[in-house]
Amino acid sequence: MSGRIGPEEFPDLMDDIQDTLETIARLQRERTALVGKASVRRGRVSAVVNADSVLVDLKFGRDVEELEYPDLARAVIEAVQEASADVNRKSRELMSPLDEQRARLPKLSDMVPGMPDLREQVPPPERAPVTKPGAQEIFGAADDAGRPMTFDNVEVVEKRDSRESGITDSGW
Repeated sequence: MSGRIGPEEFPDLMDDIQDTLETIARLQRERTALVGKASVRRGRVSAVVNADSVLVDLKFGRDVEELEYPDLARAVIEAVQEASADVNRKSRELMSPLDEQRARLPKLSDMVPGMPDLREQVPPPERAPVTKPGAQEIFGAADDAGRPMTFDNVEVVEKRDSRESGITDSGW
């Protein structure tokens, strides 16, 4: 082989690539219509997310007032996470024909002798944590940990006794 790849080696390759590109475009359009739904705490909290796992609807059902604020916050997070998992599952199901179509395409290593299979070398994506970040992760590490904050260029206001008249005094 002269190192040049021509249509005679892979006669249907361009048709296969074109079919795959059309499938990708169709599936991307269909994916945008996907939604994920979840209800938790016996239907008290329901969430709907779009295909990008962005919250688009949140509803509170009967007896939601029985939940304490911390429980309500956890229920909202749980409902959104379950709805996101639902839409991710639907996305994988939708894209499965594309995976089958891609598997039929020749690998670069099939077309170029000695070329390694690059698909096997791509690391799997890492999953983002689903836990609440700590304050240090949000605000960064403080160099002055444990020391009180100090401010420059401030005006010191004397503390007044609440019995002294002021702007809230009824005679004002």
